Amino acid sequence: MVFSTKKVQMPEPGQALPGRDTALTVTNRHFITGNPILPPFPEHLTQAVFALGCFWGAERKFWQLPNIFSTAVGYSGGFTPNATYDELCTGMTGHAEVVKVIYDPSLTDYMELLKVFWQSHNPTQGMRQGNDIGTQYRSAIYTFSDTQRDAAIASKAHYQAKLNQAGFKEITTEILPAMPFYYAEDYHQQYLAKEPNGYCGLGGTGVPY
Repeated sequence: MVFSTKKVQMPEPGQALPGRDTALTVTNRHFITGNPILPPFPEHLTQAVFALGCFWGAERKFWQLPNIFSTAVGYSGGFTPNATYDELCTGMTGHAEVVKVIYDPSLTDYMELLKVFWQSHNPTQGMRQGNDIGTQYRSAIYTFSDTQRDAAIASKAHYQAKLNQAGFKEITTEILPAMPFYYAEDYHQQYLAKEPNGYCGLGGTGVPY
């Protein structure tokens, strides 16, 4: 497989594409739940953001959980404001493909989301996920509180032990405070609900959490 080496190396902030001030336009209604995908959200809800490869299949993993208010796909972890998908694919935005999950913490425990995250992809592959290669496909957890951060770190240690037993390498997942989330183009939102036979390259290690 031939690919540009720049796609597997994070750009420096000064090298990143400039982006734009205006956000991409999206339909503010989740295709499955019917709930809003844009803020403001009801005050009792909270959010989580994960990167685990191509966001089409990743988003489906989370909207299939019970009691999820809504999900959305976007770009985060990089530098280019309001990046487009074409810009992302150049490797010069620094962003990962991410899923935002809006949920009620009284109904859904954050650890349940982490379990789905770890089991749904291979977190040991660095700047790739299967045949999808590039910084946009890296594994990441972006946290919104100390509680989320501590849970993410603990879950990583737990799953690393499981992976070690199964002969896998070290986890490469980055765990960082949440950065700006830029909504992806409208056609990406809940893509696999709109196109059930669409591409999904997501695959886990087979190692249970």
